[in-house]
Amino acid sequence: MIIIGIDPGLAISGYGVINYVGNKFEVIEYDAIITESCEEFPTRLKKIYDGYTKLFEKYKPDAVSIEELFYNKNVKTAIAVAQARGVHLLAAVNSNIPMYEYTPLQIKQGIVGYGRAEKKQVQEMVKVILKLDCIPKPDDVADGLAAAICHAHSLKFANNFKIVKY
Repeated sequence: MIIIGIDPGLAISGYGVINYVGNKFEVIEYDAIITESCEEFPTRLKKIYDGYTKLFEKYKPDAVSIEELFYNKNVKTAIAVAQARGVHLLAAVNSNIPMYEYTPLQIKQGIVGYGRAEKKQVQEMVKVILKLDCIPKPDDVADGLAAAICHAHSLKFANNFKIVKY
């Protein structure tokens, strides 16, 4: 099963593409789609949409796992990130890929076994689970991989997760 995990963002949107077969993980690709603050907002959204559309066409994933938006105290920033997240969802919908949504707490639980784990713990576990030489950077990329791993784990432990499927 090919899963693309996404940590949605406007400036940096981290993703990880994994193959999950027989309780084993294979890393296919991980990276980030980056937009610059000097670009016009609609151009940034288009860049995200086009980047994910190409990624979905290339790998034809069985599922997209996306992190729910964590509310930011800066409302203006939260609205911009929410709009970018909508573009992530639209790219998956237009590509006819089932989407699953997980809260940051669920992702931490699925990776570390503790929903209040520190970011560094999650990153270390991503490295260990996927047998990587180092923690993927920037942090958003590790978060995208964590979302993909979380979905794979949720398939085994469906009773422990409230899975939101679109």
